[in-house]
Amino acid sequence: MLIAIDAMGGDHAPRSNVEGALAAAKEWKDIEIVLVGDQAQVEALLPERPSNLTIRHTSEVIGGEDEPVKAVRRKKDSSMVVAGRMVREGEADAMISAGNTGALMTTGLLVVGRMEGIERPALAPIIPTVDGRGVLALDMGANMDAKPEHLAQYALMGSVYRQQVHGIEKPRVGLLNVGTEAIKGNELTKAAYPLLQELPIHFVGNVEAHGVLAGACDVLVCDGFAGNILLKSLEGTAGALFSILKEKFTSSLKNKLAAAVLMPELRGLKSMMDYKEHGGAPLLGLSGLVVKGHGSSDADAIKNAFRQARIALRSQLIQNISKEFSSGERVVK
Repeated sequence: MLIAIDAMGGDHAPRSNVEGALAAAKEWKDIEIVLVGDQAQVEALLPERPSNLTIRHTSEVIGGEDEPVKAVRRKKDSSMVVAGRMVREGEADAMISAGNTGALMTTGLLVVGRMEGIERPALAPIIPTVDGRGVLALDMGANMDAKPEHLAQYALMGSVYRQQVHGIEKPRVGLLNVGTEAIKGNELTKAAYPLLQELPIHFVGNVEAHGVLAGACDVLVCDGFAGNILLKSLEGTAGALFSILKEKFTSSLKNKLAAAVLMPELRGLKSMMDYKEHGGAPLLGLSGLVVKGHGSSDADAIKNAFRQARIALRSQLIQNISKEFSSGERVVK
């Protein structure tokens, strides 16, 4: 399994990407890693070079402020585009990037290419839940608008992902909505509901936002606009909560003593809610495996993104999703 990483993408690039890739190369000897980026910068951060880690030099970088389509079309030798081209041409089995989300989506569409039968790929991160199972949510921002048919495609792809990668036999699929009744929602969700009912999936109906963290479903389906707002709201709430707890626990000696007793449990809670534990979100619906890391990913998050890509490759995720959409009874149009 050969995995290419956009070494220059992300808030802490290239250091976090190099350190995370180095840790992954040491732990998993059954993967080959290619650091795609400026060779001089990458080499300066490598104290050693495992035999399963190599560098591919590129001369350009797509930044967070770059306009996605223009950047992908003009910066042919950028680390992100080259990594995508490696996947398209079969030089790499997967790619990872913590860079510009819009540019990565464009790279996926224009360079890697869509899977046959899929109109729009979806960004599918795992959202932590109180029961520890997590929920695969899609789309979380790859496409701001969606049609009912797109939501049906998301539902099927998400169900296959949880079956193949996480081993859940009958993933519960829910539709994000403002109420649990079938008649609730806007025009999009009302039209999507019957389409999801017809799919060969375990559809549990509408799920309200407050039920997401409670584990109401294993796969949550929504358009990218609503999904991204949900995701950012949860991230912001978690960050604010831990800030408040830190402030309260350091406000007096008594509270500091209480914090010392509770610290192991608090660390466990923070770890459960931390995006870094999951590593990244796959862009489902592309002809190759593309994993999007959080923009602020540190070395641990990058290493976990490699773990996630490795599991997906071993379970032949892309091939299995493609198989579902190529079989007559499961094609969603």
